[in-house]
Amino acid sequence: MSERPRLTVLSGPSGVGKSTVVAHMRKEHPEVWLSVSATTRKPRPGEKHGVQYFFVTDEEMDKLIANGELLEWAEFAGNRYGTPRRAVLDRLEAGEPVLLEIDLQGARLVRESMPEAQLVFLAPPSWDELVRRLTGRGTEAPEVIERRLEAAKVELAAEAEFDTTLVNTSVEGVARELLALMKVL
Repeated sequence: MSERPRLTVLSGPSGVGKSTVVAHMRKEHPEVWLSVSATTRKPRPGEKHGVQYFFVTDEEMDKLIANGELLEWAEFAGNRYGTPRRAVLDRLEAGEPVLLEIDLQGARLVRESMPEAQLVFLAPPSWDELVRRLTGRGTEAPEVIERRLEAAKVELAAEAEFDTTLVNTSVEGVARELLALMKVL
């Protein structure tokens, strides 16, 4: 292969539809490797260890951080999330397109440790639509939703730090644009 694929980071405010876009994209193109994050949060219904996340204890997370085994990590809504470094580097070395779906804090840390990474910001069609998505999940307490909305305002303001912005008006459309950016299509 002439050039090694770049790491692509997909980020954006909570509730913008990152996981929906990624799930659609991977159904069509399973060869895109999605990094599985480690998290200290409890699994949501239907989530499996090693599939959506590696569910770890606080002690295990402390160890991963202390040993420098995470490419990035962040605390969000009282839980910690992190990207295992070795798996990402192994896949890139093997010439596979790698996608990280992480929050803003994480994207900034990846930019520091891997400046060549391509950072893609997923934006909502409008603020009202984002509010609707965040409140419509029905899985979180009102104070958690309030925290997410506050965080979303800050996250939206960071759009300029990214290489590219995609507006999530259609899951299929955004998935196609993302694949094109990753040079999979």
